[in-house]
Amino acid sequence: MMKTNHPHHSIWRAVPPWLLIGSAVVLVPIFIYVAAENIRFRNESSIRLLAEKGEALIRSFEAGTRAGMRGDGRRDFRLQRLIVETAQLPDIAYILVTDSGGIILAHNDLARVGEFYGEGIDLDSLTQTSDTQWRTVQLPTGEPVFEVFRRFKPTGPPRHMHRGMKRFRPPPPEPDTAMEPDLQQPRAIFVGLDMTTVEQARKSDIRNSVVTASILLLGGLAGIALLLLLQGYRSTRVSLERVRAFSTSLVEHMPIGLIAADAEERVTSVNPVAQSMLDITSENVAGKSLSDVLPPELEAALKTADARDSAIDLEVECRLPTGRQIPLAVSTADLPDGGIVVLFKDQSEIEQLRKQVLRSQRLATVGQLAAGVAHEVRNPLSSIKGFSTYFKERYRKIPEDQQIADLMIQEADRMDRVVSQLLEFARPVSIRRAELSVPELVGDAIQLVLRKAEDKSLTIDSQIADGLPLLAADADKIRQVLLNLLFNSIDAMESGGSLSVAVMERRARGEIEIRISDTGRGIEATHLPHIFDPYFTTKSSGTGLGLAIAHNIMEAHGGKIRINSQVGEGTQVSLIFPIADL
Repeated sequence: MMKTNHPHHSIWRAVPPWLLIGSAVVLVPIFIYVAAENIRFRNESSIRLLAEKGEALIRSFEAGTRAGMRGDGRRDFRLQRLIVETAQLPDIAYILVTDSGGIILAHNDLARVGEFYGEGIDLDSLTQTSDTQWRTVQLPTGEPVFEVFRRFKPTGPPRHMHRGMKRFRPPPPEPDTAMEPDLQQPRAIFVGLDMTTVEQARKSDIRNSVVTASILLLGGLAGIALLLLLQGYRSTRVSLERVRAFSTSLVEHMPIGLIAADAEERVTSVNPVAQSMLDITSENVAGKSLSDVLPPELEAALKTADARDSAIDLEVECRLPTGRQIPLAVSTADLPDGGIVVLFKDQSEIEQLRKQVLRSQRLATVGQLAAGVAHEVRNPLSSIKGFSTYFKERYRKIPEDQQIADLMIQEADRMDRVVSQLLEFARPVSIRRAELSVPELVGDAIQLVLRKAEDKSLTIDSQIADGLPLLAADADKIRQVLLNLLFNSIDAMESGGSLSVAVMERRARGEIEIRISDTGRGIEATHLPHIFDPYFTTKSSGTGLGLAIAHNIMEAHGGKIRINSQVGEGTQVSLIFPIADL
């Protein structure tokens, strides 16, 4: 059994691979750019937030320092303590204050006070401006720190007081511990912010952005693929509908019978030719077993061929349900789903043509043989006729001898006519066309048989249309055909009866018809198929060559001869000439 193709596979094959690749080439850069921009925006947001956080811490630290300077004369101690306490807040790695030379004046780690800090930074410029700067550094442990730094200016103009309030003036500091002059000197403050959380958030954002971009990319590709799939499905469906319509039309109009069955040999389809040939209908046989529908002879042939595991291509003589027996040319084909298609054609016409060809071949052989025999017979026949004429002249006074001599001469003449007909039938018909008047030709033929018709008390009626065109034909050959038919009609009527001859023009068909009808005994239905065969005759004195020669003459003129007859009612013969040949 053959494998069947899944319909989804056909749909996917309808989608061009280059279209999917092109969609991916277009979408991938777009989503990569979107993901990169999203990651960049999130990084900038994180940096901005850290910078703002550092700026806010510096301002808060400066505000705290100012407050301490007004509340306590030991400002150096309060500055160091404030740094230590502030550095304990979450996400703060360190806080330090340096002078313009980079010497650490205060640090949350007391051990680092007095060390140099600020490598790579122009501290002189930094302490002269109020701009906030930032950078990323690494701790000795390797952890990244976001460092915000700028000029440290805890001192500033006094706050404005509300009307009616007295300005608070702190007590003057002691001269040995005053830090005011030192704080008025250029200083720089550095705040290090722990980036662990930010890095984790950044990595999470990158991961989320990549995942989101991947999902969107896959979604876009899936959407495009879905659209292409739907388009392919639609195209495939339209193609299948067209193929189905074409197949249905082909099966309906094919000139041979078709019966299709499934893998379980149940009939699934029957075309009109098979229905007409087997006298069945598709509604009555649908779903039935194939053996119940096919003729027994055909079913037996199919089983025999299937047992031999060979393809079926044979001819079977089958008897139909109507009782008619016909030859069928049968062939089968396997379907992909395991079913079978049985094709058969009526060979009756072909068999008839085959029989006619064989009969024509036999007649041609017989004709050639007869021509040879006739040629050999004619020479001694002439001698016999000559001696018969001699004895008739020699024995004039003896009546009995005269009668015998006359009979011998008549028979010799009859044999000569038979030989002439044999020779005429055996050789190809040669015609000499000339324009002739059909009414005159028919009238002359009637005059030639009028005497014999009157002797048998027959009436002859002629109906000839006016305005008939001239006929381009061989006058002698056509007269021979007419005389043969007229004499046959007269011979078919014993005594009494009527003979009619009609000539008419069939303009719509482009034909001229000469119709000869009689009221004789008619021709039996079993004899009609053979009336044009050589040597076939129902008359005791006939040679059986008259109608055969007439048929050959009509064919040579491109015409037709048709005979209709009913036993006891009479016979009608039509000679049809095409006007196109005139």
